[in-house]
Amino acid sequence: MKDTLGILLAGGAGERLFPLTRDRAKPAVPFAGQYRIIDITLSNCINSGLRKVYIMTQYKALSLNRHIREGWGTVVASELGEFCEILPPMQRVNKNWYEGTADAVYQNIYSIGSEEPKYCLILSGDHIYKMNYGLMMEAHCNSGAAVTLATLPINPDEVSRFGVVEVAKNGEITGFQEKPKSTTMRSPFNPDKVDASMGIYLFNTDVLLQELIADAEDPDSKHDFGHNILPKLLGRHKMNAYNFVDENRQEALYWRDVGTLEAYYEANMDMCSISPTFNLYDKSWPMRTRPTQYPPAKFVFGEPGRTGMAINSVVSPGCIISGSVVRESVLSQDVRVNSYSDVDSSIIFTHVNIGRHCRIRRAIIDRDVQIPDGTVIGYDSQEDRKKYFVTPEGLTVVTRDYSIYENPVSTDFIETRHDGF
Repeated sequence: MKDTLGILLAGGAGERLFPLTRDRAKPAVPFAGQYRIIDITLSNCINSGLRKVYIMTQYKALSLNRHIREGWGTVVASELGEFCEILPPMQRVNKNWYEGTADAVYQNIYSIGSEEPKYCLILSGDHIYKMNYGLMMEAHCNSGAAVTLATLPINPDEVSRFGVVEVAKNGEITGFQEKPKSTTMRSPFNPDKVDASMGIYLFNTDVLLQELIADAEDPDSKHDFGHNILPKLLGRHKMNAYNFVDENRQEALYWRDVGTLEAYYEANMDMCSISPTFNLYDKSWPMRTRPTQYPPAKFVFGEPGRTGMAINSVVSPGCIISGSVVRESVLSQDVRVNSYSDVDSSIIFTHVNIGRHCRIRRAIIDRDVQIPDGTVIGYDSQEDRKKYFVTPEGLTVVTRDYSIYENPVSTDFIETRHDGF
């Protein structure tokens, strides 16, 4: 891995996570209480021995940049040439912002060349999984391939959400389709499944740079790895598939794309189960994040009807559960839930204060929100739509300026943005 450069794509706008991404980049959205989404991929890098990582940011990246600078700059040893370095769009090779995943890498071609890596590992900053990239590197070197794609098996009815590959029994990729409506491709080892790309690409650097330059000169290209770079490699360079090995070491593979509000919500709720497949407590594969200075969580009052407790929940440092009940929920740092309130199946971001006698169910509450006494959220979707953002599935999202949703015109505008991007 010392000859490998990690390139983490973290510049997407994350429109389907709106309104959580209205003021922050998608990889900066909190996850499992004290983490950010990007922490999962970066932890995989460190645990895999990959210690040279460029992070390409673009969209509303202030909080993401601060998180990387304060949380990850001390993990690597700069005196040994290691780094987790942010690369915003600099318009060095053209006058445009990043126009696609391949274009984002191409615009930083000088930075890549200056490191002279033998291999480049392209990663995405918005997936939840555990993976040892060193094992993928070993398979890549043994196969003699120019490019290796990490793949996982999916059901045929899911192919419209993925790039899918046709794989020979020797592991070589013989076909590639980007998000087809349907496909006749099937896994050579399981005819009921289709091999899908995980968005993890390991390139020999000379091949990557050659293909990026050619793609940049193509006026008809979308400058995207899935749509352009990978399909054009077929028949010209050897491409192999690498079957995903889950470091959770459970029977079921755990990989989640948290690109929608519902998927993001379900991934957080997974953390509340008694024995979650994605284990945050595994000392052999630690998850790292930006350190924060908060006191321990506290649960106070024990009188009948006013007992502070949390059941099947993730409660972060700095939280005070004061005479209230929290069930199957994820609480980030510095959250206070006051007496006689009930929080159920919800995600609460940092610095939230929930007043007395509140009832909150199946909701995401953004940071710095003050919930007045007696507020009810998640029990009447029609009433919630008058004040908050509600998904078609009935998940309620409350942001700091949620009062704007009282205007029906504002609500229509918000929903158009969510569905139409």
